[in-house]
Amino acid sequence: MDADRLQRIWYGGAAVPWWLSALTPVYRALRGAHQLPYRLGWRRAQALGVPVIVVGNLTVGGSGKTPLVIALASALRRRGWRPGVVSRGYGGRARVPMLLDAHPDPALVGDEPALIRRRAGVPVAIGRDRVAAARRLLAEGVDVVIADDGLQNPSLARDVEICVIDGDRRFGNGRLLPAGPLREPLARLATLPLRVCNGGQPEAGETPMTLQGEQAVNLVDGASRPLADFAGTPVHAIAGIGHPERFFGALRARGIEVLAHAFADHHAYRPEDLAFGDERPVLMTEKDAIKCEVFASGRCWRVPVDACLPPAFEAAVAAAVAEAARR
Repeated sequence: MDADRLQRIWYGGAAVPWWLSALTPVYRALRGAHQLPYRLGWRRAQALGVPVIVVGNLTVGGSGKTPLVIALASALRRRGWRPGVVSRGYGGRARVPMLLDAHPDPALVGDEPALIRRRAGVPVAIGRDRVAAARRLLAEGVDVVIADDGLQNPSLARDVEICVIDGDRRFGNGRLLPAGPLREPLARLATLPLRVCNGGQPEAGETPMTLQGEQAVNLVDGASRPLADFAGTPVHAIAGIGHPERFFGALRARGIEVLAHAFADHHAYRPEDLAFGDERPVLMTEKDAIKCEVFASGRCWRVPVDACLPPAFEAAVAAAVAEAARR
């Protein structure tokens, strides 16, 4: 089944085929088997000896986790902490835990960890074994670990859990994979007091988050231009993220005429993906740009965004980290 049809089923109200519904019990059983050793006490979540914040979501695809991780790392640094980030490294070739250098290769380590390393400027480690990867951070003097996309990974003990919700699409049809977009039942929300709503209208108990970006940065020479400069003329816009329409809509809201090109999340770009047969500017997300910069031309621009959160939320997370450190 192609991705577009799946999106229509999950988020567009299209009927769920019987065979997708029939596979949901299989997914539920596999998920239960993954959790069972921890529930029975045969395995235990491993503590690192430093506070651990887990950022994740209940749905597959993007919801704004990466900008939130970057914002949290920056907020903690401002308060005197030495944060580090651990990630699975999805989409990268690396098969063993590794620490990212200052100029990581997204094809090796994954696009999101590479972006976090560059934007946040904090130590980042990747690995399918999250515990082993996180321990690489401790050798770097990290005193608080942020686990990116770790809600469903029981191996790492955590002190703070933050659920990011796509405010536009919410939870789609509310069904578990593959009939719906949910990794876990919605009942899990009751155990997650820290819920961040990215865009849309936050519901009760949710903290609003907006993504703000007003500049475009050239991929070749690093020149910066206001996004307003691109208004009134057609531009190509590419997005290989979980919800491409969020990026396209943000550009349109600034008066930009968008020729939209949506790619699969974590798409491995090739030069021909940017060959549109004209010389119009190409605007892209930072996550896309980090994979395109090695072959990009001067008509390619990235649009950096920052996650804007209420100061009270950042203060609450910092307080929880401080309390965990005292324990």
